[in-house]
Amino acid sequence: MRLKELAEKLGARLDPPDAEAEITSVGPIDSAAPGQVTFIADSRYAPLAGSTQASALIVDEKLPAAGKPLLRTKNTQYAYARAVELLHQAPQEKRGIHPTAVIDPSARIGPDATIGAYVVIGAEVEIGEHCTLLPHVVIYRGVKIGANFSAHSHVSIREDSQIGSDVLLHNGVVIGSDGFGFAKDDKNEWYKIPQTGRVVIEDHVEIQANCCIDRASLGETRIGRNTKIDNLTHVAHNCVIAENSMLCAQVGLAGSTEIGKNVILAGQVGVAGHCKIGDGVIVTAQSGTHGNIPPGSMVSGSPAFEHKQWLRSVTAFAKLPELVRSIRGKTDKGSRE
Repeated sequence: MRLKELAEKLGARLDPPDAEAEITSVGPIDSAAPGQVTFIADSRYAPLAGSTQASALIVDEKLPAAGKPLLRTKNTQYAYARAVELLHQAPQEKRGIHPTAVIDPSARIGPDATIGAYVVIGAEVEIGEHCTLLPHVVIYRGVKIGANFSAHSHVSIREDSQIGSDVLLHNGVVIGSDGFGFAKDDKNEWYKIPQTGRVVIEDHVEIQANCCIDRASLGETRIGRNTKIDNLTHVAHNCVIAENSMLCAQVGLAGSTEIGKNVILAGQVGVAGHCKIGDGVIVTAQSGTHGNIPPGSMVSGSPAFEHKQWLRSVTAFAKLPELVRSIRGKTDKGSRE
């Protein structure tokens, strides 16, 4: 693709405007080759602009001239994502139904489907047009799925789950497994509480590998529109996640947690049950929350509290041994006097 054409498609300003190059792919800034475009989204990498072998760079509006063509944009990371999408075509699966797939006669599947080897689709399942089910996907009875759905191998979708359009599930995702509910019986032994609810996943959700989204005990577990969930995350029964939130790797939500809009839970964050996390909250990595968090907060630690205060506390914590020695020294001196 010619550089000018790429700039037009990205909505970027070409600097200089008459720059010419043929761009074939996107490469990392430290190892890009001629014919590739790379990007700088962090000022720490700006010094590499002069040494990279890439034919052009996607940069923000403020980066100084680098002796090679620049595609200037207000959102470099988004422009980079679009460039990858334009220059690297995802592999296309062969359309059609593999002869080893097992599909109940009552299931209804939209046109232009790709259904791979050993896929199992249960009774009364409904799937919209342009679905892609890769080998060993299993869909239980009564599941309803919208258009443009994609599931990688070994995805399991349990009974009566509802999934919107443009949803992507990566390998090993389990939707609608039983919530973890048990009560003590008269013998003080654990007795299973039936999990009779469902999971609802709205449009444009992506759930990455080996995540588990539990069905509700009663009612529903809901994942809001455009939410993104990273690998090995667990969402327990009756949790509600509002739209456009992001849960990073190994996040764990206990039952009946409510997550607001535009929330970011960084890696290994744990949220206790029945907590409410307000809109726009950021919880930093490995933090644990045990109560409600008001909208717009940024919290850290376990138990989590305001991030700036946490930073001061961590700094002070490292000085505690020295402080203890100092106090003991003064105490010993006072006792001798």
